[in-house]
Amino acid sequence: MNTLEITPDTVAAASPLRGLIGPCLRGAVFVALLTGLVYPLLTTGVAQMLMPRQAGGSLIERGSALIGSDLIGQHFSDARHFHPRPSATSAPDPQDASKTVAAPYNAALSAGSNQGPTNQALIDAVTQRVADYRKTNGLGSTAPVPVDAVTASASGLDPHISVANAQAQVGRVAKARGIPLEQVQQFLSQHTEGRVLGLLGEPRVNVLRLNLALNAAFPGVQQAQPATK
Repeated sequence: MNTLEITPDTVAAASPLRGLIGPCLRGAVFVALLTGLVYPLLTTGVAQMLMPRQAGGSLIERGSALIGSDLIGQHFSDARHFHPRPSATSAPDPQDASKTVAAPYNAALSAGSNQGPTNQALIDAVTQRVADYRKTNGLGSTAPVPVDAVTASASGLDPHISVANAQAQVGRVAKARGIPLEQVQQFLSQHTEGRVLGLLGEPRVNVLRLNLALNAAFPGVQQAQPATK
């Protein structure tokens, strides 16, 4: 009777996966170090050297106070300031942790409403916003309303509004501050940003930047509050 002699080579031939364990582990460690450590450190270092302000969050400071960021909007509702677009962000209900309450421009919980165009709650909300926008800015009952004035962005934190939206608010801001309409118009023109690279997007206005400029030029009105750390 023939017998099968078992040798290390025989075992290796019968278990081909054993020879792959070492290379797989080494490959996994290499990829983890490359993509999880080397690449992030490299890109962060290059960004800090070439664009330190943008890499640091595009923060806006006044003296030692952190006011906010160019990238994150803030909520303004008084007549003397330009208003941002609606925000769908929320926050935990202080009375019931299992629920949430509306918290416009809550940077800790960026989100959209996720409501579709046929959602009745969204339809009702937009209808009410249109009426409120016209009333707040002294517009006629049939005056067109910019879409960004009554709809929230996907992030809920969009710092910009359209030029048409800002233009519709100029009269209200000028009247509330008691300054000529032309002066507010001039500030708006100075803070209108063009298309990216002259091609991408549409002209827009950073609401926080514009309001801060107005506050600096016309002190004595409510100032933007320092951002919560």
